[in-house]
Amino acid sequence: MSFRWLKHYMPRSLYARGLAILLLPMLTLQLVVAVSFVQRHFEGVTQQMTRSVVLELRHIADEVAVAPSAEAARARAAAVAGGLGHEAALPGGMPPAGDGRLWWDVSGAFVGAQLRAGLDRLAGIGFTDNDAVTVWLATRWGMLAVTLDRGRVSASNPHQLLVLMVVLGALMVIVAYLFLRNQLRPITRLAAAAAAFGRGRVVPYDPGGATEVRAAGTAFLDMRSRIERQTAQRTMMLSGVSHDLRTPLTRLRLGLSMIDDAEEAAPLIRDVDEMKRQIDAFLAFARGDADGDPVTVDPVALVRGAVEDAARGGARVTFVDPEGAGREVPLRAPAIRRAVDNLIGNALRHAGRVIVSVTFGDRSLRITVEDDGPGIAPADREEAMRPFVRLDPARNQDRGAGVGLGLAIVADAARAHGGVLRLGDSAALGGLRADLVIAL
Repeated sequence: MSFRWLKHYMPRSLYARGLAILLLPMLTLQLVVAVSFVQRHFEGVTQQMTRSVVLELRHIADEVAVAPSAEAARARAAAVAGGLGHEAALPGGMPPAGDGRLWWDVSGAFVGAQLRAGLDRLAGIGFTDNDAVTVWLATRWGMLAVTLDRGRVSASNPHQLLVLMVVLGALMVIVAYLFLRNQLRPITRLAAAAAAFGRGRVVPYDPGGATEVRAAGTAFLDMRSRIERQTAQRTMMLSGVSHDLRTPLTRLRLGLSMIDDAEEAAPLIRDVDEMKRQIDAFLAFARGDADGDPVTVDPVALVRGAVEDAARGGARVTFVDPEGAGREVPLRAPAIRRAVDNLIGNALRHAGRVIVSVTFGDRSLRITVEDDGPGIAPADREEAMRPFVRLDPARNQDRGAGVGLGLAIVADAARAHGGVLRLGDSAALGGLRADLVIAL
């Protein structure tokens, strides 16, 4: 049997699921005990007590029936009822239309059913209050009203056990929830630390809780330390590579510029410049997480600055002012600026018009770059975000080709902020639409 349908009704959070694990057995147990208690006390005990009262009422009615006169019947009814602990009135007036029983008086329903089944002369029942019950019997001398103590026909304070069960159950649930919260807090702290590290932030974390949770926390700290060491080592290596490669390229470029034959030196100079661009692109991609910790910046101002820099060269780049401008969020500004520059440069390389916009969501920030170029086929969009992949047939080659790292750098910056890069079709311009989504 499959229980997949049950997942739609289960709570999502760990706290809610833990609370459900506590409440469901507790409520089931209380329901079973309550039903058993009702059957035992409300039905069993109440019916037995009512049967004895029925015999007493029959005896009173019989004494009234054999009385020689109405006065004698009245005296005999009062004497017999008083001896049994009841009060009798003859004539007792007409019974009410209803019994006056409250909706929550469960034992009253059992009492009424037992009295109606055991008394042939019964004319009416009145539950005037919680302390007394009045029974009207039809006799030859008129209507006989017998008032008896409610404790004679139903168990005394039957609700006490139910109230005790509810109070103790609620108390136990509160205690269990406090204990459960203390046990789940280390898990939530570990999840928060892992989520922050996935978004490029390092928050203080000390393993705690049960043995298994401590082991998971220690493993997370070891993993985070290894990743930070690898990042630092890669940054140091790239710094050395950058210095070692740029120096000979600069010397080679200087030497080529001194060649007298300009036409002969021009292709070689273009090759050197292309090598420099490739090295810069590779270093920008490999730099990854080496841009420092996130700082609070205004993303609108950051993107507007990138658009203004791109428009200084005469490019048709338009920035759409968003709602909520001036809002600051934690970002790695160099990485986001580099990603936006790459998106704008990629769009200008293959299109003539570009629109850039920023949208704030409840939990995300979206930077959108749209162009009027040929776009990228849906089947090739996933491949286009991989490093060193060129989709030259899908885009114009007339304006120069990159090294296949532009979108890969953007996707890497998005992942460093816990986000994603999405490629689609531009509804406004008809070309490519690139959405840089950053989790907040």
